[in-house]
Amino acid sequence: MRTSVSGRPRRFAAALLAAVLATALTACGGSDSGSGSGGEGLERTTVRVASLPTVDAAALHVGVEQDIFSKAGLDVRIQPVQQSIQALPALVNGQVDVIASANYVTFLQAHDKGTLKLRVISEAIRIKPGVMSVRVMPDSPIRTPKDLEGKTVGVNILNNIQSLTLNAVLEEQGLDPTKVKYRQIPFPQMGAVLEKGEVDAVHVVEPFQAQLAGELGARAAVDGGQAPVTDLPISGYVTTEKFVTENPTTAAAFQKAMAEAQALADKDRTQVEKVLPGYAKIDAAAAKKLVMPAFPATVDAPGLQKLADMMTEAGLLTRRLDAATVVYSPR
Repeated sequence: MRTSVSGRPRRFAAALLAAVLATALTACGGSDSGSGSGGEGLERTTVRVASLPTVDAAALHVGVEQDIFSKAGLDVRIQPVQQSIQALPALVNGQVDVIASANYVTFLQAHDKGTLKLRVISEAIRIKPGVMSVRVMPDSPIRTPKDLEGKTVGVNILNNIQSLTLNAVLEEQGLDPTKVKYRQIPFPQMGAVLEKGEVDAVHVVEPFQAQLAGELGARAAVDGGQAPVTDLPISGYVTTEKFVTENPTTAAAFQKAMAEAQALADKDRTQVEKVLPGYAKIDAAAAKKLVMPAFPATVDAPGLQKLADMMTEAGLLTRRLDAATVVYSPR
């Protein structure tokens, strides 16, 4: 059986989204228990996943298209969202089971604050050179990292993964990141804001950087994937301690299926190119030009620790986190 994607990506207020997700997922029907092909012994066969229209989530959709989940007895129901943080209330309330391509910074902060008892069930992507960049208009005087001093850069969420990694890149080159101003702009709106000159630059990831290059001729002034953030894990598939405790066999089956899907996406980019037009609305020609990140099959606990330590140093966590404590390992 194939998994269906219901709904269209929209921006909701967090509280409203939780209610909408609950209604939509109830309407999907289907049983949360029982067994399917290969699903014997699962506490439930339906896994409700909130997902973003970004390259990070590609392996999830590859898993759907290649029947990897259904062969494991899982019926994965995908609910599109525009920002992973929008699905946080629904995850906490049990209205979704997993958030795909979840920004680690946001969810490590929620765990730090006690809002969420986090478990990382699978990794999504790791940074590679070129997969994220600071983009400027063709005639911009900004050409090097130093040129960003005194300038305003658009980011999707303030004090999050984009500013954290860009600041690290600037510091690596002996620059003062406090001289850069950040302004919050949702990814889909960055092109319009950049073109109007309301910001000097925008920090984007795929597929948005490819879109900006194609539509505006926006060029890369700074490679956001360079040292010291190359290979840093930045997003994953997250769930709650409650979900994995109550559904250990289901969680293990989902993790194993994700590992297979991630490995396939990592070794064969054509699999990613096939799914992007459907959920991310990227045409086939554009998909072939994207710079692909790494899609690791296992969670990089040391890498996650590096990210957590960077967050602590930047004041984004109140205390040092032992990353191994939030990585889910089947019993």
